[in-house]
Amino acid sequence: MSLLRLDAVYKSFGTSEVLRGISLEVHAHEVVALIGASGSGKSTLLRAINLLEPIDDGQIWLNDQDISDPRVKVDAVRSRIGVVFQHYNLFPHLTVLDNVTLASRRVHGVDRATAEKSALELLDRVGLAPHARSFPDRLSGGQQQRAAIVRAIATNPELLLLDEITSALDPELVGEVLALVRELAADGTTIVMATHEMAFARDVAHRVVFLDGGVIAESGPPSEMFGSPREERTREFLARFSDR
Repeated sequence: MSLLRLDAVYKSFGTSEVLRGISLEVHAHEVVALIGASGSGKSTLLRAINLLEPIDDGQIWLNDQDISDPRVKVDAVRSRIGVVFQHYNLFPHLTVLDNVTLASRRVHGVDRATAEKSALELLDRVGLAPHARSFPDRLSGGQQQRAAIVRAIATNPELLLLDEITSALDPELVGEVLALVRELAADGTTIVMATHEMAFARDVAHRVVFLDGGVIAESGPPSEMFGSPREERTREFLARFSDR
């Protein structure tokens, strides 16, 4: 059974069709990389999965629950999904530790001592334990993004969504964030990530999905997508990265 399934998902903003019949299955422990030009629908697709954008038609299933049903309890669904955006979105008035433990304490009812113990273990794992009592503005961009990822996985979500998480980082900070995602993937975390890091998608993803104009133009294992893509549009897109 798929952990995540999208059936013919449509989404428009006014007269602009952003998602045009997206169907996609993601299995447990699978890493799926969404690639495509800006405006191809990657971020909207991730926002739709996390119920930040209501879809116009189609269905989205998380395990055996239709989470696109209007009667669904949105907060309960979101508590099962971890999300990391481009711009960290850490609460500036909370310490790193409080950012990481907030959902565990407020949404899942974990007591503070237990939540903090688990959070400190995760922060130590990514080299951020010395900064646990610091506020986000005292951290580098790479440190903030790693803290945001730790916050997203602190509640052991069924699914982790990553939306261009390195696009706002200086190039020298990209590697430390991608190293953490690589580790999560190796641990079996189910991940759907929108990315422009083609080398990373090739090395870490189990499947690469190329979105073009709101549709899935092509998908397959990285070896096929980067080695011998079938569609001319895919070849044209990937040619832009061939010298990078």
